[in-house]
Amino acid sequence: MSNFEPPETLHLSRMTYEDVSSALATQFDGVIIPCGAIEQHGPHLPLSMDADHAEALAVEIAALLGRTLIAPTIQVGCSKHHMAFPGTISLQEQTYTALCHDYCVSLAKHGFKRIYLFSAHVGNFNALHAMLPGLREAAGPDVQVLAYTNHQAWLREWRLAVEEAGGDPESVGGHADIAETSLMIHLHPDSVRHGQLVAGHVGFMTTEQLNLMWRDGVASISRNGVLGDARGSSREIGETCLHATARLLAAAFAAESST
Repeated sequence: MSNFEPPETLHLSRMTYEDVSSALATQFDGVIIPCGAIEQHGPHLPLSMDADHAEALAVEIAALLGRTLIAPTIQVGCSKHHMAFPGTISLQEQTYTALCHDYCVSLAKHGFKRIYLFSAHVGNFNALHAMLPGLREAAGPDVQVLAYTNHQAWLREWRLAVEEAGGDPESVGGHADIAETSLMIHLHPDSVRHGQLVAGHVGFMTTEQLNLMWRDGVASISRNGVLGDARGSSREIGETCLHATARLLAAAFAAESST
């Protein structure tokens, strides 16, 4: 009969060093590094949207993967394309890379064998993809370091989830839209300004528009900072999006870690 006892919490920051040691000794040797951003999310959502979303996703992903703890969220990300909107804080890519590097090196030193990075802020995806070889080298050959960076699959999952929950999938644009607004209604309803749900840039962006956005910022495409349409958001849509995205990322991590 196994004496295995799961830790009382999956959050690394709420554990003692003895708790972490015990978890590692029982092969709780996976750890998630959630990443977010502190940036504008239209007139109706708080700047913490991506960080809050990342923290909630990490809990679901950890449960799906099993034997996995959750590192403190890296709350601030690469958000220079949102700097036209007051309150946004943006890291340089080398700063963000250094943070992820130091997280991975610390966690690998303690004996974690699987390190999963994901970002609820798409603006971090390119940096995550670029830093991954360096993170793997720094963590060492006995540690798997995985990062999720498939933005298109994420948006596709959101559209399916929105439609499944009774919303309009065409309202998904990826930023302060029906998916993100619904997520915050589900996670932190008091933070949503329901009287200010608006549409921004709706529809797929052309390559020219995408290049313009990355060069000149989101304000060059959408004056109110919204990509998609927040109207029609609901708690049910948010809950469906959260579960669907967690399954998507957990399945991707599981598939890659088994190869």
